[in-house]
Amino acid sequence: MEWFGADEAWERPTPPVGHSDVRLGVVLLAISALLLELSRSFGDFSQAAAPWQQYLSLASICAALVWRRRFPLPVFGLAVAHFFVVCTWVGEVGYTMPYQLIFFFAIYSTVAWARDRRTTVIALATLAVGFGLWVAWDFAMGQSVESFRRNTSDYTPHGLFPMIPAWVVYTAVINVCYIGGAMAMGQAAWRQARDRARLAEQAETIAGQSAELRDQAVVDERLRIARELHDVVAHHVSVMGIQAAGARRLLVHKPEQAATALEQVEQSSRQAVTQMRSLLGALRGTDETEETGREPQPTLSALPGLFEDCRRSGLQVEHDLVEDLPGTAEALPLPVQLSLFRTVQESLTNVQRHSTASRASVTVRVHNHGGDGWAEAEVLDEGRPRSGTSGSGLGLLGMRERITSHGGVLEVGPRVTGGYRVRVRLPLDGATITRGESR
Repeated sequence: MEWFGADEAWERPTPPVGHSDVRLGVVLLAISALLLELSRSFGDFSQAAAPWQQYLSLASICAALVWRRRFPLPVFGLAVAHFFVVCTWVGEVGYTMPYQLIFFFAIYSTVAWARDRRTTVIALATLAVGFGLWVAWDFAMGQSVESFRRNTSDYTPHGLFPMIPAWVVYTAVINVCYIGGAMAMGQAAWRQARDRARLAEQAETIAGQSAELRDQAVVDERLRIARELHDVVAHHVSVMGIQAAGARRLLVHKPEQAATALEQVEQSSRQAVTQMRSLLGALRGTDETEETGREPQPTLSALPGLFEDCRRSGLQVEHDLVEDLPGTAEALPLPVQLSLFRTVQESLTNVQRHSTASRASVTVRVHNHGGDGWAEAEVLDEGRPRSGTSGSGLGLLGMRERITSHGGVLEVGPRVTGGYRVRVRLPLDGATITRGESR
């Protein structure tokens, strides 16, 4: 049962009867009729059935094979019955090589195209038993042995076995090879069809998964672009708003300080435009920063400039760097440095926009001992939330998405002692940092 695929869930598709099936039937009929007529030209057909019966026997079996793929089991049953009838009453056709080959092809087609494999096994077992009983009956009750003796009465055997047993065993082996060979070839064809169907299904699944991965990659890239745009625009626009508000208050009484604040607004706007160009240039895939005039993505080395911008807008920032070895932070992978920088930038922007705090502290920690290294950034303030300044939440959402993409952890919330705390920790592969460990 297992060899025949009786437990397989796959079923071979049922094809319609096509031109190829009709052509095959016509070709088989033409070849077998030609061989029959050649046999009639040199053989003794004096005791044979009428010629129309002989050709009808060939035409009927060839016509049945036209439907072999559409209805394999019914055609098989018809072919078996046809075989026994023709070999019994039209033996001059049934025992010829063309007819035997046609019946061989009928067995092969049944095994190759049958959908119900269990029924196929039962049908083939019935055929094998029927063949055995028929051959046994022919030897025991028929005239086969007597006819064989008459035809070999003047023949002296030269083999190792007795004549009659050798002939019986020879006939049995031929029949076993005949039926078994047709079954084996049909089963091989069925398995090839099943394997092709599985490969096609796997290819379709892979194509669908590839399309899903492409779509997901597009979505992820859109989210990344949205995060970068939000981080760049939100920070500089917030700083510009604070500086513009200060300039407005100082414009009448302290015009010189107002002019300084407006200069800072101008610098912030230029920085925003420069970083926007840098981001768009990265999206276009151009890497020549000197030719395009854009700056590379910020790293941890850009934090002092960020702190200076915050101080000019009225927020005092204290910062500290904790490293296992000097230079370890500078050797962090660029995506990790960018994520830490954007997290600190977004956190300080939120402090300026939504908190009453005038001071904040930033601590960057890098630990790379053993295989469980990590990089961490922590932003603390001691202010209270400003009324009417609740944001859209997109900043925190983008921050979480960015950290999640690195497999990191983000902690955001109020402190027990007052103020607000943002802490992010990103895992590091032990092989990614080499500069700090080589010193």
